[in-house]
Amino acid sequence: MIRNFNLKTTLFVGALALTFVACDRAPKGDNATITEEKAAAEATGQTFVVDTTDSHVRFTGHGVGKNHPGKFRLSSGTVAVANDHITGGEFVINIHSMDLEEEGEMFDKKLHPHLMSGDFFDADKFRTAKFEITKVEPYKPNDKDTSLVEGANFNVSGNLTLKNETKNITFPARVELDGDRIKAKANFDIDRRQWQMNYGNDKTLGDKFISETVNIELDLKGRRQ
Repeated sequence: MIRNFNLKTTLFVGALALTFVACDRAPKGDNATITEEKAAAEATGQTFVVDTTDSHVRFTGHGVGKNHPGKFRLSSGTVAVANDHITGGEFVINIHSMDLEEEGEMFDKKLHPHLMSGDFFDADKFRTAKFEITKVEPYKPNDKDTSLVEGANFNVSGNLTLKNETKNITFPARVELDGDRIKAKANFDIDRRQWQMNYGNDKTLGDKFISETVNIELDLKGRRQ
């Protein structure tokens, strides 16, 4: 009877542990292509202004057994559209607007200041980040390349400048144009080391290891100027 109880207890604890591990798995996004900086696209046509109160950039960093999600707000943003096609645009991200989704003293007084320090965003020195569109092309999924974003219809390329480091990234996105309104969603992964964020990336650190992969989710809304 005792052996049976111990077996059931072990199975229950194991199942509970697997549940927590599953909840803390790194989120999966589309693989963004990262290359060197490219010339910005010429923004022609109608201008849409991003609603900075209803748009955000969500990020999730991942360590062993733990995710740390948070959001940034945009300081400003514009998108140019001609003949129902995006021709250009740029977005400024307010680094000091970082809001961690986890609550508690450890996150408020330790993790948040650490992320804002020179080990990561170095927010006192680099107060903003910028994304400038370089190209937008129709997205054509196939058997080997299917976006995780439902209804993805464009491949968006742009220069992401972070900590004074600029790289060009390309990712699928769903862009919806509806009269005077525009909406865009994307979900992709980047390697933070490309922007000189190398802290904690030594795998010899064991359970202190922090993944170099960061998941980015874009949710942008705008209105015709």
